[in-house]
Amino acid sequence: MAQEFSYEIVEEIAVLSENQKGWRKELNLVSWNGRPPKFDLRDWSAGHEKMGKGITLTNEEFETLSNAIKSM
Repeated sequence: MAQEFSYEIVEEIAVLSENQKGWRKELNLVSWNGRPPKFDLRDWSAGHEKMGKGITLTNEEFETLSNAIKSM
């Protein structure tokens, strides 16, 4: 049985792409279940009513990923 959860998009950082159905791959700061916000990368429907699978990163994880990308 799925547990109830809540989310709040605290900051919309970037839209990476959009498909033909209007779903957008976005990087946002999202607070899940009232917790401190984390970096979140996933597909969202228009209006952010529905979401696809994605990943969340702590500040430290995001910094490590950012440094790895910069060094490529």
